[in-house]
Amino acid sequence: MTADDDRGLAPTLPAMRLLVVEDDPGMAALLVRGLRREGYAVDVAGNGEDALWSVLENDYDAVVLDAMIPPPDGFEVCRRMRAEGRWAPVVMLTARQAVPDRIRGLDAGADDYLTKPFALAELFARIRALTRRDPMERPAVLRVGDLTLDPSTRTVERGDSDIRLSAKEFALLQELMRRPGEVLSRTYLIEHVWDFAYDGGSNVVDVYVRYLRDKVDRPFGRDTIRTVRGAGYRIDPDS
Repeated sequence: MTADDDRGLAPTLPAMRLLVVEDDPGMAALLVRGLRREGYAVDVAGNGEDALWSVLENDYDAVVLDAMIPPPDGFEVCRRMRAEGRWAPVVMLTARQAVPDRIRGLDAGADDYLTKPFALAELFARIRALTRRDPMERPAVLRVGDLTLDPSTRTVERGDSDIRLSAKEFALLQELMRRPGEVLSRTYLIEHVWDFAYDGGSNVVDVYVRYLRDKVDRPFGRDTIRTVRGAGYRIDPDS
């Protein structure tokens, strides 16, 4: 790993430290050269193990993280960062065009992504946008009674018990917990948890509510997720 001392930089440029995680030497060199010209101090890691060591030992203003690095891959590096409470903004780089890979990166905790090939100017602009945020900014943990949901680590707990949910179950519970006490219609939930283009029946909501109750309510003797006949569902903050 290398670090830049930035002695040749003009005093008006930002004294920010970035980590570039890229296993291709040519691409890594290109990124480092460009970022240093922009005024950043840059460290480099070529694999997942070195990346994790770096982000846990140092405070970075942002991380440029290639998804397909030697194990652990970029998705796992990002997930572990967030699990360890490291909230530096992450721009994930991927050579893949598939939407599921982009979703996987964002679900792992990445703040943004770029698909290779990309213009360096666009990467610089995205880093500037991300580093303007509060460095301690992180998604708020949602709480309803003793039920907690952490969007960053994608974990759910009832008291001291961990609850494992599928991606859709997690998204549905998150939407309900964001608006405790409010009745959310099936149409609303389909549009926000599935998408506007979903063309299946509204009973998919009923099915997933049943799945949720079987995991977050019934094993604990609770009745948190309530049916409002003819209207939809709500999560009861007083249950």
